[in-house]
Amino acid sequence: MMKKESNKDYFEQLNSTLKNHHRAIPFLLVDLDRVDKNIELFKTDLKSDAHLRVVVKSLPSPNLLNYVADKMSTNRFMVFHQPFLSHLSTVLDRNADILLGKPMPIKTAAFFFKNFTKSKTDFNPYTQIQWLIDTKERALEYLKLAEELNQPLRLNLEIDVGLHRGGFQTLSEVRDVLELIKSKGKKIEFSGFMGYDPHVVKVPKIIRSQKKSLSASNNFYNDCKKMVQEQFPELWNDRLTFNGAGSPTVRLHNTTLSPLNDIASGSCFVKPTTFDVPTLSNYSPACFIATPVLKKLRDTTIPGLEKFKTVLRFLNRKNAQSFFIYGGFWKADYVFPEELQLNTLFGASTNQTMVNAPMTTNFDVDDFVFLRPHQSEFVFLQFGKLMIIRGNKIIDEWGLLNSD
Repeated sequence: MMKKESNKDYFEQLNSTLKNHHRAIPFLLVDLDRVDKNIELFKTDLKSDAHLRVVVKSLPSPNLLNYVADKMSTNRFMVFHQPFLSHLSTVLDRNADILLGKPMPIKTAAFFFKNFTKSKTDFNPYTQIQWLIDTKERALEYLKLAEELNQPLRLNLEIDVGLHRGGFQTLSEVRDVLELIKSKGKKIEFSGFMGYDPHVVKVPKIIRSQKKSLSASNNFYNDCKKMVQEQFPELWNDRLTFNGAGSPTVRLHNTTLSPLNDIASGSCFVKPTTFDVPTLSNYSPACFIATPVLKKLRDTTIPGLEKFKTVLRFLNRKNAQSFFIYGGFWKADYVFPEELQLNTLFGASTNQTMVNAPMTTNFDVDDFVFLRPHQSEFVFLQFGKLMIIRGNKIIDEWGLLNSD
């Protein structure tokens, strides 16, 4: 994390930039200087024989996705939302590879194909998309869809490596669906495994150590791979995707013991607050909400408690001033001014939110308050576009993916 003083200077410079901008509404800022630094850190954390698969929901802007993908020399993407899949299929070229990050209802997959129109980039949805399969029943549904489309579909099997959020839990279950794929090889194709392991860094150490969690996860993953090699050699090839990790566990897979050749990450490049974890301690926050102050009032006056405003100031020096900001009810934490806090008695509002600060906070109407999003995947989509900054200056505006 940045030192307190440099943090203050950083936001004061951004405040000055935004006050000179031609528009004053809530903005979602992405700092490319910081993104670049995070990319360089990620390159050192990434396993040498693995590829980055950019998580689309974490960076839901075509320009931002392309920026990170180009810097990381990857054409692999993970998609969690059908509208994003439809959008990307019109702009990605014939070299891209998409892995679904969660199992799609068969109606959703069918809808995608029904509404797919051949793009100028020659994206082929039958050879460039891996559909995630978590049960044999879903595999049978996708087999039926492949027969209806008269096109083969690629199936990646979700395995439960310890998160317990679904997926195949035993080797017997994996073997059963591999037998199905083997028998229907001209209609459905085995494309690999996906095993998501955020529990490795989130389970309290008192319950299970990080080392044991990671070992158990990797062992089951390796057992699944070994079974394909030994019992289904006709399904094994050098193109198989063995996906896993996530921003918090990327560094833990930078070892020959890791079964992965495909690492999914996205949030670490912009680092919202949810990713303030030890394994990402060197990464810098690169996304912020900036919103203007609409009103400045002395003291804190709560409806029905008007007589107690002096008492409120005595109880908490931050009640010395009240500011009403443009919007405010986001999944985000206030970071500048540093002593700013939400007034929970007045309550947050999507229209005007009251925040409080001590008298020493030298802020005024038209200044900008800054917040750090808890996550990028949802919060980014609440803004019409991303304001791109470099050197504390606005250099561009980037659109978001179509979410309809």
